[in-house]
Amino acid sequence: MTGTEILMNVTPQESRVALVDNGVLTELHLERTRRRGIVGNIYKGRVVRVLPGMDAAFVDIGLDRTAFLHASDVAPVEREELDGHGSANGPGNGGGNGSGRAETIRELLREGQDVLVQVIKDPLGTKGARLTTYITVPSRHLVLMPNQSNVGVSTRIEDEGSRSRLREKVEALRNEIAPQHGFIVRTAAELVDDEALENDTAFLKKVWDSIQMAAAEASAGEEVYADLPLVLRILRDMVGVEIERIRIDSRETYQKVCEFVAQYLPELVGRIEHYPGERPIFDLFNVEEEIQRALERKVELKSGGYLIFDQTEAMTTVDINTGGFVGHRKLEETIFKTNLEAAQAIGRQLRLRNLGGIIIIDFIDMQDDEHKRQVIRALEKALERDHVKTQICDVSPLGLVEMTRKRTRESLEHQLCEPCPTCAGRGYLKSAETVCYELFREILREVRQYDARELRVLASQNVIDLLLDEESASLAELQSFVGIPIRFQVETLYTQEQFDVVFV
Repeated sequence: MTGTEILMNVTPQESRVALVDNGVLTELHLERTRRRGIVGNIYKGRVVRVLPGMDAAFVDIGLDRTAFLHASDVAPVEREELDGHGSANGPGNGGGNGSGRAETIRELLREGQDVLVQVIKDPLGTKGARLTTYITVPSRHLVLMPNQSNVGVSTRIEDEGSRSRLREKVEALRNEIAPQHGFIVRTAAELVDDEALENDTAFLKKVWDSIQMAAAEASAGEEVYADLPLVLRILRDMVGVEIERIRIDSRETYQKVCEFVAQYLPELVGRIEHYPGERPIFDLFNVEEEIQRALERKVELKSGGYLIFDQTEAMTTVDINTGGFVGHRKLEETIFKTNLEAAQAIGRQLRLRNLGGIIIIDFIDMQDDEHKRQVIRALEKALERDHVKTQICDVSPLGLVEMTRKRTRESLEHQLCEPCPTCAGRGYLKSAETVCYELFREILREVRQYDARELRVLASQNVIDLLLDEESASLAELQSFVGIPIRFQVETLYTQEQFDVVFV
């Protein structure tokens, strides 16, 4: 497997981590000190509203917006007496209602009840954080599932012998160290020895015990456990990736990473470097330039074709065009080659832009079924190294490919940008011609309602230039019709769509 180089740019305000494969930026992660992501954090929440119609509840976890907890994300609890604040002994205590049917939100939660919850999705746009009471605590090789009894093994470990060995060993460790809890064996554990598994089991048991103690003492809305900071979390979760080198431009962070690696990732010792160069570390592989390109709608392909990415509230759409690519004798072959190149570029862009949710790809129409299969295979291959879960459907009757990519954090665009104050996120403005005609209608409307000796029109430079030039004849007719003079004043701070009609 080709190695990955990790570049870490750390300042007091922001941490940025770039994953570079063969000199090409494939992923960018960032975390700002004032607005850290909270996925994986555990809170003592309080139910503020139960919504039977949505089979969900809103929970206060101390953020600006209440968080969302669906019934399917609430672990069943035994019907035990609640304490004075309505707090049960914690989620996932087993039980259920014994009838075999899913319990409703009213049977699981009530307003005012305290509940231990974990964030599974950051607040996105206008939506609050998404929560679960099926809490998990990860380490390098295992994931602890408190108050559950099963042991699972990552599906990425395909060798049956390894799966059986790991399941038996972790089951034995569970019975010995943490009999009340379940575990998932992570992909990174496939080749580790028994001692590493034992250390992880004991470590996770201690972490969970400390979480329970903190939860018992915490008030509603308080954080009781925070996931690792970005620079350490990336290394912990970099499962199945051959890391060649890690370069860090902060000496303090370099020391923290060295200590973390020595304890949890000894195979990476010796691959970590402090980067003291005067040239910014992200300039080494043109990372800053790539970030700017990842914020643009248009992505150029080497062949001359291009992609157009559009994010909406519901989904992301990707359109492929041949552009200036006319390199093959047959049209079908030209289309096929463009789609193949596009599939590879889309795989990289989805990771780089961190696009999630529903994604619709409009490949150029292909007639040959074998070409369609090869393009889908190329897309699957491009996403093989994506650690985020994806699911791809076959080409639809309309020639579209529907896919999903799990979304937990905001996309790169939403992290780095905000809606344009001029167009309010539409991406376009009314033309100067349209605004001129709106202005004419407004003048007629106002003249019919009020008496005035003179009208003054305040508008942008473009609109007034058009009024006095191409629309001058129409303006003269209007002025003659209303019978009063019309003066114009350029307002430099007005957008093209803004104007005012003032009576003098």
